[in-house]
Amino acid sequence: MVIQIAKAELRNLFYSPVAWFLTISFLVLFAWMYTTQLYMMVKMQEAYMEIKPDFKDLGPFPLTMAFFMPPNGVLKLVLENLYLFIPLLTMGLMGRETQMGTIKLLYSSPVKLRQIVGGKFLGIMVYNILLVSIAGVFMFTFFFFMRSPDYGLFISSVLGLFLLACAYTAIGLFVSSLTSYQILAALGTFLIVFVLSKIDGLWQKYDILRDITYFFYLPGRTSRMMKGLIATKDIVYYAMMVFMFLGFTLIRLKSLRESKPWYVKTLRVVMVVMITISVGYFLSLPVTTKYWDLTAGERNTIHPNTKKVVADLNEGPMEVTLYVNLLGGAAQYGLPEWRNEYLNKVWEKILRFKTDIRFKYVYYYYYDKSMDGGALAEIFPGKNNEEMAREMAQAFYVNVKKFKPYSAIRDSIDLDPEGQRLLIQLSYKGRKEFLRTYNGSEVESTFATEENMAAAFKRLAHPESIPRILYTSDNLERSLWRGGEREHHNFMSKQFSNGLYNLGFDVDSISLEKEEIPSNITALVVADPKTAFSETVYRKIKKYMDDGGNIVFMGEPGKQELLNPLIRDLGVQMLDGNLVEPTWHEKPDMVNPYYTRAAPALADEIGLWQVSEKWKEEYFRDTAKMLMPGVAAISYTDSIGSVKKPLLLTVGTSTWIKKGKLVVDSADVKYSQEDGDVKGSFPTVLQLTRQVGNRQQKAAIYGDADFINNMRWKNGEVINRAVYSWMTENAYPVYAFPYVWPKDNLFLIKPRTAKIFHIASVWILPSILLITAIVVLVRRKRK
Repeated sequence: MVIQIAKAELRNLFYSPVAWFLTISFLVLFAWMYTTQLYMMVKMQEAYMEIKPDFKDLGPFPLTMAFFMPPNGVLKLVLENLYLFIPLLTMGLMGRETQMGTIKLLYSSPVKLRQIVGGKFLGIMVYNILLVSIAGVFMFTFFFFMRSPDYGLFISSVLGLFLLACAYTAIGLFVSSLTSYQILAALGTFLIVFVLSKIDGLWQKYDILRDITYFFYLPGRTSRMMKGLIATKDIVYYAMMVFMFLGFTLIRLKSLRESKPWYVKTLRVVMVVMITISVGYFLSLPVTTKYWDLTAGERNTIHPNTKKVVADLNEGPMEVTLYVNLLGGAAQYGLPEWRNEYLNKVWEKILRFKTDIRFKYVYYYYYDKSMDGGALAEIFPGKNNEEMAREMAQAFYVNVKKFKPYSAIRDSIDLDPEGQRLLIQLSYKGRKEFLRTYNGSEVESTFATEENMAAAFKRLAHPESIPRILYTSDNLERSLWRGGEREHHNFMSKQFSNGLYNLGFDVDSISLEKEEIPSNITALVVADPKTAFSETVYRKIKKYMDDGGNIVFMGEPGKQELLNPLIRDLGVQMLDGNLVEPTWHEKPDMVNPYYTRAAPALADEIGLWQVSEKWKEEYFRDTAKMLMPGVAAISYTDSIGSVKKPLLLTVGTSTWIKKGKLVVDSADVKYSQEDGDVKGSFPTVLQLTRQVGNRQQKAAIYGDADFINNMRWKNGEVINRAVYSWMTENAYPVYAFPYVWPKDNLFLIKPRTAKIFHIASVWILPSILLITAIVVLVRRKRK
């Protein structure tokens, strides 16, 4: 009987102009969005081809995701407009029966109410399949327009579109049962859909209501599917929303046929709501949720390296505590109203593989001028911490009573070294690690990256493998702690997600006049000493090298003689003079050596991988360069038992060693063989390995220390980080980049073809459908 009612409902739909109008409107809308986007992107590719004669594809740019997905993708725009179509279909589902008087026939027939409701809902579901199939047909054309489109994205996004349409249908059916006036039914459906589309922002500050309002947020459950990730909790959510509104419809129709007290009717509604929330909550728990990442390369899933680290945390639960300082940096993202964003966007990807994570939240307030240079004190002059907290609580619309003074938690945790900003502490088997936050503009950019999380997890699971780097500090070397331009603070800093601290390294300085070099460190760094080593310091470094310890030397022109006595035993020397490379745009001592083929072999750095990809190009002009501002040339001899490889190398035709005093800003620098200048191709960074007893010693010698200074650290971070990774046997950092170009990175058509397809889709195809509708409706009218 359900099937018969569904067929009758479909006949009624297509024997009325409404269904035809909506079908044609949806077709025009989708066709216009699809073909306009297609033409623009094909045009962009053609423009790129004109300026790049060796063009093969768009490299790391996944066209399928860019074309269909948020924020400006075709499907995102369709989802935003879908609510305009369904209410117009459902507004007469039950009201039409009342107006025509057939409702009494239905009630008096042996057909049960649930069959009536199920049949009408099924009929509109079939029509929803028609609407979704329009999108599916256009998606299918992508297989002819693009190389290797990501079909997994199509499957998941079409499923999301269909489930959302079904939820809208259930809502519309319920509203239609409330009134016989079709316009009111349509407006009522619009209103409910609007409320459920905005409810995610309501009452997020309150613990009891937060999860309930977030649960009922209607379009939010499609966001994962739009990205190619199917989660059982999303499917369950839409199934429960359909169940709830169909249940409301049955309760409403029953109330019209029977006389029951108001509290019985209310109890029925409450039971349906409670069943919906209970089942939805239970089946949305991490332990009951299953995921399928249908994208090519599993772009929605953590990297295999991260999976491996998470799998090592298998000996018990992990506790995650978020410390929120109301007066500290990034505090707004730790407030209760951001709780669901924090859990979903930061932790859901980890919860898929480790479900026994417990979350805690600690709210406090504390302020000191050292935290922000006194900026907050200027906003609230003369006020103490408690008064500032009260003002900030009003600004954030939160209850200040939720926040404790820092003195109340100081005995349990010392947050001063972390700057008192928003912070996550991980606890596992009694061990603790921090995940720091950054100055981002949204949740994802504020909290730790996947590589930060993987490094912290690995430190928890394998504390014995934590790498440790020590900087010498007795001879005015570059400092880890000072913020001056020449120092090396930023590269190691806690305030940047790609700083060594946040990638799993322990970094510190050491005074060799007072301390012995630990035998278990990862590397000792001697960075640009300004004065000669004392006998004590020289002896300790020499002994450390003779014992096979890893070491990094960074020199500067004019100070080569300070490091040469130490590196001479390695068969390496820094040559006298300054390397120069005169160019139109820079001073002559701004040298740009090229990465060699040995550099990408150091580590899985994305920057070095991109260098290796350039070598695969048929007509590549050069590889990547790196600026070294003031650099000494390095020479080396091949010696038995050691392997030396240049990592950066200058071009012999444009660089030479300038002997004597170099004046860079008063006249052109000319090559003079008479003055002892030496032209050639010189290493500026050298990699060395040798066997010392039962240890393999690793060393790196740089002719420059400014390439990684506080002002230019972004310039040299790739090669420097790769060297430290190499010295840890690539245990740290835990790299999480996919290192494979997407295959869907090339359109196979020209703009002219896209234009023709636009005309056919937006004008010709809807016209054919319109003629078909006229013929069907006229023939129906005659009968």
